[in-house]
Amino acid sequence: QVQLVESGGGLVQAGGPLRPSCAASGRTFSPFRTGWFRQAPGREREFVAAISWSGGVTMYADSAKGRFTIFRDNAKNMVYLQMNSLKPEDTAVYYCAERTALVVSYGYWGQGTQVTVSS
Repeated sequence: QVQLVESGGGLVQAGGPLRPSCAASGRTFSPFRTGWFRQAPGREREFVAAISWSGGVTMYADSAKGRFTIFRDNAKNMVYLQMNSLKPEDTAVYYCAERTALVVSYGYWGQGTQVTVSS
């Protein structure tokens, strides 16, 4: 059973950086893709960024382009989301998720880590 555990959230002032982490365990396969999603109060969960297993392919939501960078360290089973120039509207619970190549949807999710950006 795949387990994903996020950490590294917190409170930061607008303009500052934060780097949430996602630790994976229990895999019996190499995930096709790992993604970061977020959900703000009263809003639907939205895609933030994703990365392929090799790290060679990355994709970002428009809101994240130019400010966020997703990267991974497969030797440590870790995926990171470097967030710079944070804005109050980035405040949300951030979730890590994984999917296989056989299923389009993300089937494995972490419990989330809170990111709060103060103005």
